[in-house]
Amino acid sequence: MTRRWWSIIRWVSISGAMLVFLVLALRPQPVPVDTARVVAGKFEYSIEEDGKTRVRERFTVAAPLEGRLERIRLKAGDPVERDMTLAVIHPKDPVLLDARTERELRERLGAVQATKQQAQAAVERAQASLTQAKADYQRTKTLADGGITTPAHRERDELAVKLATKDLAAATFALDAATHEVEMARAAVSRLGRSKASPEQAQQWEIRSPVLGRVLRVIQENEGVVTVGTPLLELADPSDLEVIVDVLTTDAVQIQPGAQVWFDRWGGSVAVEGRVRVVEPSGFTKISALGVEEQRVNVVIDIVSAAEQWQHVGDGYRVDARIVVFSQEEAVKVPTGALFRDGDGWAVFVVVNGRARIRPIHTSKRNGLEALVEHGLTSGDQVIVYPSDVVRDGIGVVVRDSAGA
Repeated sequence: MTRRWWSIIRWVSISGAMLVFLVLALRPQPVPVDTARVVAGKFEYSIEEDGKTRVRERFTVAAPLEGRLERIRLKAGDPVERDMTLAVIHPKDPVLLDARTERELRERLGAVQATKQQAQAAVERAQASLTQAKADYQRTKTLADGGITTPAHRERDELAVKLATKDLAAATFALDAATHEVEMARAAVSRLGRSKASPEQAQQWEIRSPVLGRVLRVIQENEGVVTVGTPLLELADPSDLEVIVDVLTTDAVQIQPGAQVWFDRWGGSVAVEGRVRVVEPSGFTKISALGVEEQRVNVVIDIVSAAEQWQHVGDGYRVDARIVVFSQEEAVKVPTGALFRDGDGWAVFVVVNGRARIRPIHTSKRNGLEALVEHGLTSGDQVIVYPSDVVRDGIGVVVRDSAGA
């Protein structure tokens, strides 16, 4: 073979190698992406708001008659026993006890008697509700043991018994307090009559505790003259708490009594469970941190977790409430970071044989982390999370990190 042919072969080989190199260099490179697996499991949609604890029943001790109050020695947090002396009042001189004072005392007696009747009716209603709840639970328990109804139904009726028991205890507390008020008001009227007839008997009047609990607040600590009905102290059982959460009225329409609630970031190591007792029927206007007027409504929640889990929580403590308004078992879920708008709907990129394929999907609900997929994906599909602008349909991809695989 001549030298000329060897030169041609050499240049052809070099040109071919350069051509192959250029093709490889200019060929689109796979795009590194992060992916996650589509899974099937429990999906929850919840409304998250700040809340505040408060005692279910608080009792304000008021002055039953007019006179000079001695300094109250009790402090906030002090325990009190039933019939324990809380304060001492020295009534006014009998010469100043005129017809107006007597009328005020008798009107106060009538008012507290009406309050007692209301409290008695509340106790009877709570007792009837508890009886019905126990009967429902027994029926459901029998059906659940026979496999006729679901365990979830049994758990709901068991929870209803617990909540009805709490309602009865709160109603009984209110009745005890109202009964004590009636006794104090009746004694004040009786003492007024004795003071007019025998001034030497009008020396001092001891105000006693109507309930067992603790002092929440001392309203009138210093010595001084008080009139009828002047609030002196607040008493309550600090272990009997409920939570008040104000939510937007647009969210409140989705919340039903009995809805499950979780309290996170309240200071403890575990989440505390609660149940919605009532959504108050009247809303109010509140100014947000951005200065926007919002219509909100209070949601009252009972704590159902064991008291040992939240025993250090007191009245007026801040909690983060997560109210579950929708829950579905074995739901197909996809991370919200994988979703993007495609026309009027939503879509994701699915990794198929090393390439990104656009897949339209339909989602009915989304929370902060996941979306519920009605159709378009199946469990096990690998989707791209937070796709960049260079990711498009058909492009080659290489998985950089597989989250949730």
